[in-house]
Parts: sequence; structure tokens; C-alpha cells
Amino acid sequence: MLSDSAVTTMLPVKDMTRARAFYEGCLGLAPGGLKPDGKFVYAVGGSTLALFPKAEGTKADHTAVSFRVADIGAAIDALKRAGVVFEDYDFPGLKTVDHVCVLGAEKAAWFKDTEGNYLCIHEDLPAA
Repeated sequence: MLSDSAVTTMLPVKDMTRARAFYEGCLGLAPGGLKPDGKFVYAVGGSTLALFPKAEGTKADHTAVSFRVADIGAAIDALKRAGVVFEDYDFPGLKTVDHVCVLGAEKAAWFKDTEGNYLCIHEDLPAA
């Protein structure tokens, strides 16, 4: 029923100015504008990412957003130059090397936004 619907990912933020500086300055998202209900939106690929003010904030303990990239190594380098700090893990079944973990059919790397949300970049691996 909803397979042709556009998707908007909603992320709560405590500090809109700080969050916008990160999403625009570090991630390079082009500002889409402020909506009457207080959300600030970005067009990302064929989707929408919306930041909405929430005084007490919330953050997910899981990946809130994952951006597909063509070359994860190049994307990591570019994001690090922009000030993004990547997470590293060494857990059973989840180990990063140079910030990257291979998970089945993709490579992935995680970082946090200014509000503590986990974000990810991932590169699809060619089918075997």
C-alpha cells in the first residue's frame, strides 16, 4: 500500500542551530527550509530528512539514518575532513577496521550527530 510513498526520517534535536551546522557544514546537506510546524527539512536522494525541535531531546541507541555511498573509503575521508568523528567497534560479530565493518552484502561505518543519534554510511558490495 505504501511502497510508492515518499519517506521522511524524523530526528529530534535539542539545539537546532548546532544540529543544522552539523548536517549542513559537516554532512554537506543543502537546506530545504523551515516548515510552519518548526521542522527543518533536507532533500536527501529521493527522501526527506527532517530535524524537529524537542527540548528534552531523545536519541536512538541504534542506527537512526544510513546514507548509501558509492565509495565508503572516499566518503569517510571527506567526512573526517569536515569534522565528523567515526565510531570504532570490537564486539563479537561487529568489528571495524579503519572505521569500516563488513556486514553481509555491505560495508558500513558509524558516527554520531550533535544530538547523539547514530548515523551510518554504507556501501553495497557487488553480488557474488
